[in-house]
Amino acid sequence: MPTLFPSVGRRRALQGAVAGFVALGLLLWWVLPLGEDPPSGTITFSTGTEAGVYHEYGERLQKELAKDMPGLTVKLETSAGSLANVRSVATGDADVTIAAADAVDTYETEGGANAHLLRGVARLYDDYVQLVVPQDSDIESVADLRGKRVAIGLPKSGVRLIANRVLQAAGIDPAKDITPRSDGIDTGPKRLGSGLDAFFWSGGLPTRGLREVADTSAFRFVPIESSMVARVHEQGGATRYYRATNMPESAYETIQNGSTVATMAVSNLLVTREDLDPRLTEWLTRTVLDSRDGIGAHVHSAQLVDVRTAIYTDPLPLHEGAKRYYRSVKP
Repeated sequence: MPTLFPSVGRRRALQGAVAGFVALGLLLWWVLPLGEDPPSGTITFSTGTEAGVYHEYGERLQKELAKDMPGLTVKLETSAGSLANVRSVATGDADVTIAAADAVDTYETEGGANAHLLRGVARLYDDYVQLVVPQDSDIESVADLRGKRVAIGLPKSGVRLIANRVLQAAGIDPAKDITPRSDGIDTGPKRLGSGLDAFFWSGGLPTRGLREVADTSAFRFVPIESSMVARVHEQGGATRYYRATNMPESAYETIQNGSTVATMAVSNLLVTREDLDPRLTEWLTRTVLDSRDGIGAHVHSAQLVDVRTAIYTDPLPLHEGAKRYYRSVKP
């Protein structure tokens, strides 16, 4: 009489194989939750000046996106900074950009064209306000800038937005009480002490343009104390996005000599438009979060990108594609 064991064994083997395929399918779904082939096409990414962190981050992210989406062409375009970036995306001249939260809020509040189309992808890292003077300068506070030649950033830059607010908090009219210059991080450091008495910069730490100068020249930072930040807050509006903080001693070691510098910071957002393909935006969001350590090894401020904080893109609502990604990784 034939034994039943071989058929039972075959049945168990079949069940095991089915279970294995199911497990493999679940594993692939987890590893590749976006499914299908990677998105393709062309997008324009508006960054900033070449010596700034926006552009450096954009260059690194462009390479990471090429790995994840080889059929996607990412064109980088330099810009004056945050305000110009926000407008560029809102009006369709660019598809993706980085901009400080205060600049986004200002654009919306002032009724910028198509502001209602702007959407957030991720909160990235903080910009730190850096007020730089020559090592032997007599400038010790923001108030001491009165009557000086001061670079307040390029027109339509986030730097100018912040510099004007800080100056006004110190009782200084940027148009009358100083000699304003439009230098940015590309030219400001080179002109310091020779055409400029001071310059404002707002960027991630460390900023390449300043780090390179720090290796060959002597300068120092003027503190922006918490009391000054409080006076900035009194101006209302977008100033609520500024927070008093300290620039860590490791930012520019050869300049700071182990000391922190009192200043203020503002969050940067990765910004797009409502009409950008949700599937592309979902992949973009994944790459931003997954590439944190790789980009952060070169752009130190990028090490702060974190899935737990990335979803907070105030004042912008999240793009639908970004929402899909965050839901997929929610614990």
